[in-house]
Amino acid sequence: MKIKFIMMASMAAFALTFTACSGNQKQSGTETAETQTSAVQTIDDLLVHADSLVGQQVTFQGVCTHTCKHGATKMFMMGSDDTKTIRVEAGELGSFDTKCVNSMVEVTGKLVEQRVDEAYLQKWEAQLKSQTAKAHGDGEAGCDSEKKARGETGNTPEERIADFRAKIAQRKADTGKDYLSFYYVEAQSYAIK
Repeated sequence: MKIKFIMMASMAAFALTFTACSGNQKQSGTETAETQTSAVQTIDDLLVHADSLVGQQVTFQGVCTHTCKHGATKMFMMGSDDTKTIRVEAGELGSFDTKCVNSMVEVTGKLVEQRVDEAYLQKWEAQLKSQTAKAHGDGEAGCDSEKKARGETGNTPEERIADFRAKIAQRKADTGKDYLSFYYVEAQSYAIK
């Protein structure tokens, strides 16, 4: 009877130890995965690695410099300086709180690439000709925040298109790619910090 009791106690202790150890491994593995996917990036890092993050969920934070006047469906966030800016679209969230402006904001969402190539520019020109081009900002120059995020220098749509063509030609000469990549985030959640 004692032997049977000792064997059962040993088996119970072994089972408890095995369960505790394997449970810790699972928990530790889960924590590691959660930590990796919920790591908050800076906007600078996000932009540096954007080409490899397209289509993925990202979490980042920066200072909101602007929300669109027409319903705050877009906001622009700045990294370490105003040359490192990314557009964030509210999408299913509807709109952003205008209190975001001049505040540190953390955003989680899907990173999207927009390519500007010759076909894109020709479509834009056709819309201008038929007067169906969507206007953003105050006047034909377009939204200053959008232009800054894309590194645009032109003041009229025609100047902006010419600017894009020159940049595409330069990129093709430098890298062989005949398009420009601009990145934005489709927000799933955000919080003012």
